[in-house]
Amino acid sequence: METSGNPSVFLLTVNGQIEGANFPDYDNLYCKYCYVYGHDWAPTTGLEEGITQITSKSIQSHRLIWNFPLETTFKSTNPSGWPQLVVSVYGPDVFGNDVVRGYGATHIPFTPGQHTRTIPMFVPEPTWRLQKFTGWLLGRRPEYTDPKVVAQGEGREVTRVQSQGFVTVSFHTMTKDMKKMGYDTGPSTPSAVQSATSGWSTEVQSYAK
Repeated sequence: METSGNPSVFLLTVNGQIEGANFPDYDNLYCKYCYVYGHDWAPTTGLEEGITQITSKSIQSHRLIWNFPLETTFKSTNPSGWPQLVVSVYGPDVFGNDVVRGYGATHIPFTPGQHTRTIPMFVPEPTWRLQKFTGWLLGRRPEYTDPKVVAQGEGREVTRVQSQGFVTVSFHTMTKDMKKMGYDTGPSTPSAVQSATSGWSTEVQSYAK
């Protein structure tokens, strides 16, 4: 039975951006994103999905730069099904058709603060040589019907994939009321700043990989 005055949910706020990507063999790419989360989670503000602009490689770094903003707040009753960010990169092939250049996913960082994630990208591979030849001939390659499948383990073990490129994402995460519900959000450090009025934890220590 819930004790009076105790929160029944906690909040997770995600701010950041899809910074860019490194795809040595491709150019003029754009990125789609969406979130995958458990049944006990629900978005309260912000966007659940979006699409970046098409960008070309910079002459200086030979990287793709998007700097596309992310801003979403979730609520939940327990950490199970913690949100994951799924990214899909697309661009033209030699025939001018838009084809997938990579799928990838990463969990939203569990600890509050500033984080950077480099997401390895991959594409599904045809199972048979005939499929591979036909795909090349028609300018089509295998794609997932729903990109969210990359954040789910079920069925992935039967998919043959090929590594292809990286996407870099920066996050600034904040949580509210997790400790009140008995969940530890990370070590207490002098750099952790928490508002006495709002209860938002905004620890600034970096946990980037």
